[in-house]
Amino acid sequence: MSLFDPIRPYFDAEVNAAILEILDHSMLNSMMQFTFPEDLNQSWKERMKHTHSLRDFQINFIYPAVKKVLEMSSEGLTLSGFDQLEPNTGYLFISNHRDIILDTSLLNACLYENGLVMTTSAIGDNLIKKPFLNTLSRLNRNFAIRRGLSGRALLESSLLASQFIHKSLLRENRSVWMAQREGRTKDGNDLTQKGILKMLTLAEKGSNPFGFFEKIQLVPISISYEYDPTDSLKIPELIAKAREEKYIKGENEDFITLLSGILGPKKRIHIQVNKVLTDEIHQLKKEDLSQNEKLSKLTELIDQEIRKGYKLWPSNYIAYDLLHQKSQFSEQYSPSEKESFEKRLAQKVDRSNSLEVENFLNMYANPVVNQLGLNF
Repeated sequence: MSLFDPIRPYFDAEVNAAILEILDHSMLNSMMQFTFPEDLNQSWKERMKHTHSLRDFQINFIYPAVKKVLEMSSEGLTLSGFDQLEPNTGYLFISNHRDIILDTSLLNACLYENGLVMTTSAIGDNLIKKPFLNTLSRLNRNFAIRRGLSGRALLESSLLASQFIHKSLLRENRSVWMAQREGRTKDGNDLTQKGILKMLTLAEKGSNPFGFFEKIQLVPISISYEYDPTDSLKIPELIAKAREEKYIKGENEDFITLLSGILGPKKRIHIQVNKVLTDEIHQLKKEDLSQNEKLSKLTELIDQEIRKGYKLWPSNYIAYDLLHQKSQFSEQYSPSEKESFEKRLAQKVDRSNSLEVENFLNMYANPVVNQLGLNF
């Protein structure tokens, strides 16, 4: 048994057998009917039967599915900064995280279209408990991060994930995608957890764990959706947090959120590749700081880049103005855009519940607040 078997994607030699196991699964059939609606003879099945690599599966089936999602649920995807990335180069992408599946899927589609190395991507094992989703995840080159652990089990799991990431980046030249925090940002306030960066250093041998970041190319990514298709689904957890109550997820909540994120309307989407932090990391190396202080500084740098690169949409400015009952950013949106957003607000939350309204507006307004706090 390989060290990474509990968390790794499939090897290419395992791909065909894995595909054949799920070929007749109803969820795969629904997914492919959505992706190839004109393929009445299901010729996709024959193509899948002859697929023997992760790359072929991603390019021939996942990529068209992502393109169809964009076509059916968005008004288009724009991107910037990809021109600074080099072909045949592995990067550690640390991204803000708004959607369970789409964040990394959209990034990989863009990397593929730009002739760049696609990622192996972290995913919480709570999302892939169902056998079909686990298989599909491994075919899409995801690696699992175990959730809900503590003590020694958490340390061992974190070390294993760190070792896998080191292997991917430093031995295989494979890009890695990780969210800046455990779980999605619910309130629109994108913050990097220092614990994520500390986990990345666990596999670094010697007395300088921070040295890991000196060996790689770290790139913060900002992804912004004009409308968050799961906005109203996040409200109950935000209210529980505001009341200092423990939030308990429903039995199928993750799956419902996953589907809503994929199929729900998003309007426009933007992905920004921010600067490669090589120079900043080398500068931190020279400073007389403890390992912990260096990680704190790097956390701040990542936050700054992600917030600066976040594209603000009319929805963000409208929410800010509604929240503060002013028209500070009225030049950033039209009356019709404001009317559409207010209609969405009325549909998604109980307008008579001030806590619901406030949390909904904060979700969209916080990126504006964060950019106002930056010194460009």
